Amino acid sequence: MECSMIFLVSNIVLLLSSSALAKTASPPSLSPTPAPAPAPDFVNLTDLLTVAGPFHTFLGLLQSTKVIDTFQNQANNTDEGITIFVPKDSAFSALKKPSLSKLTSDEIKQVILFHALPHFYALADFKNLSQTSSTPTFAGGDYTLNFTDDSGTVRLNSGWSKTKVTSAVHATDPVAVYQVDRVLLPEAIFGTDIPPAPAPAPTPDIAPAADSPTEHSAESRSSSPSSTPDGSSSYKIISYGIWCNLVLATFGVSVLL
Repeated sequence: MECSMIFLVSNIVLLLSSSALAKTASPPSLSPTPAPAPAPDFVNLTDLLTVAGPFHTFLGLLQSTKVIDTFQNQANNTDEGITIFVPKDSAFSALKKPSLSKLTSDEIKQVILFHALPHFYALADFKNLSQTSSTPTFAGGDYTLNFTDDSGTVRLNSGWSKTKVTSAVHATDPVAVYQVDRVLLPEAIFGTDIPPAPAPAPTPDIAPAADSPTEHSAESRSSSPSSTPDGSSSYKIISYGIWCNLVLATFGVSVLL
Protein backbone atom coordinates (compact mmCIF):
# COMPACT_ATOMS: atom_id res chain seq x y z
CA MET A 1 0.00 0.00 0.00
CA GLU A 2 2.80 2.38 0.86
CA CYS A 3 4.55 1.57 -2.42
CA SER A 4 1.43 2.39 -4.38
CA MET A 5 1.11 5.74 -2.66
CA ILE A 6 4.75 6.53 -3.30
CA PHE A 7 4.39 5.60 -7.02
CA LEU A 8 1.27 7.77 -7.36
CA VAL A 9 2.91 10.77 -5.70
CA SER A 10 5.96 10.39 -7.93
CA ASN A 11 3.84 10.39 -11.08
CA ILE A 12 1.98 13.49 -9.90
CA VAL A 13 5.27 15.28 -9.20
CA LEU A 14 6.61 14.35 -12.66
CA LEU A 15 3.46 15.57 -14.38
CA LEU A 16 3.56 18.88 -12.52
CA SER A 17 7.26 19.47 -13.29
CA SER A 18 6.83 18.66 -16.99
CA SER A 19 3.92 21.06 -17.30
CA ALA A 20 5.91 23.77 -15.53
CA LEU A 21 8.86 23.24 -17.85
CA ALA A 22 6.56 23.37 -20.84
CA LYS A 23 5.21 26.74 -19.71
CA THR A 24 8.62 28.26 -19.03
CA ALA A 25 10.32 26.96 -22.19
CA SER A 26 10.60 29.60 -24.95
CA PRO A 27 8.91 28.76 -28.25
CA PRO A 28 11.25 28.00 -31.16
CA SER A 29 12.22 31.04 -33.27
CA LEU A 30 10.76 31.19 -36.78
CA SER A 31 12.59 32.88 -39.68
CA PRO A 32 10.62 35.90 -40.94
CA THR A 33 8.92 35.64 -44.30
CA PRO A 34 10.67 37.93 -46.83
CA ALA A 35 8.61 40.90 -47.97
CA PRO A 36 7.52 40.83 -51.61
CA ALA A 37 9.66 42.88 -53.99
CA PRO A 38 8.16 46.30 -54.78
CA ALA A 39 6.61 46.64 -58.18
CA PRO A 40 8.79 48.62 -60.62
CA ASP A 41 7.89 52.22 -61.30
CA PHE A 42 6.81 52.18 -64.93
CA VAL A 43 7.39 55.28 -67.04
CA ASN A 44 4.25 56.45 -68.79
CA LEU A 45 5.60 57.55 -72.17
CA THR A 46 2.49 59.55 -73.03
CA ASP A 47 2.72 61.60 -69.83
CA LEU A 48 6.48 62.03 -70.25
CA LEU A 49 6.26 63.34 -73.82
CA THR A 50 3.28 65.55 -72.97
CA VAL A 51 5.13 67.58 -70.33
CA ALA A 52 8.53 67.59 -72.08
CA GLY A 53 9.55 69.01 -75.39
CA PRO A 54 7.36 70.31 -77.04
CA PHE A 55 6.96 66.90 -78.68
CA HIS A 56 3.31 67.21 -79.66
CA THR A 57 3.80 66.24 -83.32
CA PHE A 58 5.83 63.15 -82.52
CA LEU A 59 3.43 62.11 -79.75
CA GLY A 60 0.48 62.55 -82.10
CA LEU A 61 2.13 60.24 -84.66
CA LEU A 62 2.92 57.71 -81.91
CA GLN A 63 -0.73 57.59 -80.93
CA SER A 64 -2.24 57.61 -84.43
CA THR A 65 -0.02 54.73 -85.57
CA LYS A 66 -0.46 52.78 -82.28
CA VAL A 67 3.33 52.63 -81.97
CA ILE A 68 2.97 54.07 -78.47
CA ASP A 69 1.60 50.67 -77.36
CA THR A 70 4.62 48.86 -78.83
CA PHE A 71 7.05 51.21 -77.08
CA GLN A 72 5.18 51.08 -73.77
CA ASN A 73 5.09 47.28 -73.78
CA GLN A 74 8.83 47.16 -74.48
CA ALA A 75 9.49 49.50 -71.56
CA ASN A 76 7.24 47.71 -69.06
CA ASN A 77 7.45 44.02 -69.91
CA THR A 78 10.98 43.29 -71.16
CA ASP A 79 14.43 43.19 -69.64
CA GLU A 80 15.97 44.97 -72.62
CA GLY A 81 14.30 48.32 -72.13
CA ILE A 82 13.99 50.96 -74.85
CA THR A 83 15.78 54.02 -76.25
CA ILE A 84 13.73 56.65 -78.12
CA PHE A 85 14.98 59.62 -80.16
CA VAL A 86 12.35 62.37 -80.20
CA PRO A 87 12.41 65.36 -82.60
CA LYS A 88 10.90 68.62 -81.39
CA ASP A 89 7.92 70.17 -83.13
CA SER A 90 10.24 72.65 -84.88
CA ALA A 91 12.07 69.74 -86.54
CA PHE A 92 8.83 68.60 -88.18
CA SER A 93 7.87 72.12 -89.27
CA ALA A 94 11.32 72.55 -90.87
CA LEU A 95 10.83 69.36 -92.89
CA LYS A 96 9.99 70.62 -96.39
CA LYS A 97 11.49 68.07 -98.78
CA PRO A 98 10.85 65.23 -98.56
CA SER A 99 7.48 65.60 -96.88
CA LEU A 100 5.75 63.05 -94.67
CA SER A 101 2.39 64.04 -96.14
CA LYS A 102 3.01 61.90 -99.24
CA LEU A 103 3.71 58.70 -97.26
CA THR A 104 1.24 55.90 -96.69
CA SER A 105 0.08 55.05 -93.17
CA ASP A 106 2.37 52.00 -93.11
CA GLU A 107 5.37 54.10 -94.17
CA ILE A 108 4.65 56.69 -91.49
CA LYS A 109 4.49 53.88 -88.93
CA GLN A 110 7.90 52.64 -90.11
CA VAL A 111 9.33 56.15 -89.79
CA ILE A 112 8.13 56.38 -86.17
CA LEU A 113 9.44 52.89 -85.34
CA PHE A 114 12.74 54.00 -86.87
CA HIS A 115 13.12 56.50 -84.00
CA ALA A 116 13.65 53.83 -81.31
CA LEU A 117 16.09 51.06 -80.39
CA PRO A 118 14.88 47.86 -78.65
CA HIS A 119 17.41 48.27 -75.84
CA PHE A 120 18.21 50.78 -73.10
CA TYR A 121 21.33 52.85 -73.85
CA ALA A 122 22.82 55.40 -71.51
CA LEU A 123 24.75 58.24 -73.12
CA ALA A 124 28.06 56.57 -72.27
CA ASP A 125 26.98 53.43 -74.17
CA PHE A 126 26.96 55.19 -77.53
CA LYS A 127 30.75 55.21 -77.59
CA ASN A 128 30.63 51.43 -78.05
CA LEU A 129 27.83 51.72 -80.63
CA SER A 130 30.01 54.08 -82.68
CA GLN A 131 32.41 51.18 -83.26
CA THR A 132 29.74 49.13 -85.05
CA SER A 133 28.74 49.62 -88.67
CA SER A 134 25.00 49.92 -88.00
CA THR A 135 22.47 49.50 -85.17
CA PRO A 136 19.02 47.92 -85.76
CA THR A 137 15.92 49.90 -84.84
CA PHE A 138 12.36 48.87 -84.04
CA ALA A 139 11.51 49.13 -87.74
CA GLY A 140 13.72 46.08 -88.41
CA GLY A 141 15.28 44.99 -91.71
CA ASP A 142 17.29 47.71 -93.43
CA TYR A 143 16.09 50.36 -90.99
CA THR A 144 19.39 50.90 -89.17
CA LEU A 145 21.17 53.88 -87.64
CA ASN A 146 24.85 54.77 -87.51
CA PHE A 147 26.28 56.43 -84.41
CA THR A 148 29.44 58.40 -83.75
CA ASP A 149 30.72 59.78 -80.47
CA ASP A 150 32.40 63.14 -81.05
CA SER A 151 34.03 64.03 -77.73
CA GLY A 152 30.86 63.13 -75.84
CA THR A 153 28.44 64.49 -78.46
CA VAL A 154 26.32 61.64 -79.85
CA ARG A 155 25.66 62.01 -83.59
CA LEU A 156 23.19 59.94 -85.65
CA ASN A 157 23.16 59.23 -89.36
CA SER A 158 20.03 57.74 -90.89
CA GLY A 159 21.19 57.98 -94.48
CA TRP A 160 18.95 60.95 -95.20
CA SER A 161 19.27 62.73 -91.89
CA LYS A 162 22.32 63.70 -89.90
CA THR A 163 21.51 64.93 -86.43
CA LYS A 164 22.74 64.80 -82.84
CA VAL A 165 21.43 64.26 -79.33
CA THR A 166 20.79 67.71 -77.89
CA SER A 167 19.49 66.70 -74.45
CA ALA A 168 18.47 63.74 -72.31
CA VAL A 169 14.76 63.92 -71.50
CA HIS A 170 14.81 60.72 -69.42
CA ALA A 171 17.68 58.27 -69.00
CA THR A 172 16.90 55.78 -66.22
CA ASP A 173 16.89 52.06 -66.96
CA PRO A 174 14.75 50.70 -68.61
CA VAL A 175 13.69 53.88 -70.50
CA ALA A 176 15.91 56.39 -72.28
CA VAL A 177 14.40 59.32 -74.19
CA TYR A 178 16.77 61.68 -76.05
CA GLN A 179 15.91 64.86 -77.91
CA VAL A 180 17.29 65.26 -81.46
CA ASP A 181 17.19 68.33 -83.69
CA ARG A 182 16.07 66.64 -86.93
CA VAL A 183 13.53 64.02 -88.02
CA LEU A 184 15.17 60.67 -88.82
CA LEU A 185 14.35 59.69 -92.40
CA PRO A 186 15.30 56.14 -93.47
CA GLU A 187 16.83 55.31 -96.85
CA ALA A 188 14.56 52.24 -96.99
CA ILE A 189 11.64 54.61 -97.68
CA PHE A 190 13.16 57.69 -99.27
CA GLY A 191 15.82 55.96 -101.36
CA THR A 192 19.42 57.05 -101.87
CA ASP A 193 18.76 60.21 -103.92
CA ILE A 194 19.67 62.48 -101.04
CA PRO A 195 19.45 66.21 -101.85
CA PRO A 196 22.79 68.02 -101.45
CA ALA A 197 23.31 70.18 -98.42
CA PRO A 198 22.90 73.91 -99.14
CA ALA A 199 26.19 75.57 -100.06
CA PRO A 200 27.51 78.13 -97.60
CA ALA A 201 27.07 81.77 -98.49
CA PRO A 202 30.07 83.11 -100.49
CA THR A 203 32.49 85.31 -98.65
CA PRO A 204 32.56 88.84 -100.14
CA ASP A 205 35.79 89.59 -101.98
CA ILE A 206 37.74 92.45 -100.43
CA ALA A 207 39.91 94.19 -103.04
CA PRO A 208 43.43 95.12 -101.91
CA ALA A 209 44.17 98.78 -101.32
CA ALA A 210 46.40 98.98 -104.40
CA ASP A 211 43.45 98.02 -106.62
CA SER A 212 41.02 100.57 -105.24
CA PRO A 213 39.34 102.98 -107.71
CA THR A 214 40.93 105.90 -105.90
CA GLU A 215 44.39 104.55 -106.58
CA HIS A 216 43.59 103.90 -110.24
CA SER A 217 42.22 107.42 -110.60
CA ALA A 218 45.33 108.84 -109.04
CA GLU A 219 47.53 106.76 -111.33
CA SER A 220 45.47 107.82 -114.38
CA ARG A 221 45.78 111.43 -113.45
CA SER A 222 49.50 111.06 -112.85
CA SER A 223 50.02 109.42 -116.27
CA SER A 224 47.97 112.04 -118.16
CA PRO A 225 50.13 114.78 -119.79
CA SER A 226 47.64 117.50 -119.00
CA SER A 227 47.51 116.69 -115.31
CA THR A 228 51.23 116.83 -114.55
CA PRO A 229 53.31 119.95 -114.00
CA ASP A 230 55.94 118.74 -116.50
CA GLY A 231 53.37 118.32 -119.29
CA SER A 232 51.96 121.78 -118.69
CA SER A 233 55.42 123.39 -118.80
CA SER A 234 56.31 121.60 -122.05
CA TYR A 235 53.13 122.84 -123.68
CA LYS A 236 53.87 126.44 -122.67
CA ILE A 237 57.46 126.25 -124.02
CA ILE A 238 56.31 124.93 -127.42
CA SER A 239 53.65 127.65 -127.72
CA TYR A 240 56.19 130.34 -126.90
CA GLY A 241 58.62 129.05 -129.55
CA ILE A 242 55.98 129.08 -132.27
CA TRP A 243 55.01 132.67 -131.39
CA CYS A 244 58.65 133.84 -131.61
CA ASN A 245 59.06 132.23 -135.02
CA LEU A 246 55.96 134.02 -136.33
CA VAL A 247 57.26 137.37 -135.06
CA LEU A 248 60.66 136.85 -136.67
CA ALA A 249 59.10 135.81 -139.97
CA THR A 250 56.90 138.91 -140.05
CA PHE A 251 59.88 141.15 -139.25
CA GLY A 252 61.96 139.58 -142.05
CA VAL A 253 59.22 140.09 -144.62
CA SER A 254 58.91 143.74 -143.66
CA VAL A 255 62.69 144.28 -144.01
CA LEU A 256 62.75 142.80 -147.53
CA LEU A 257 59.96 145.06 -148.64
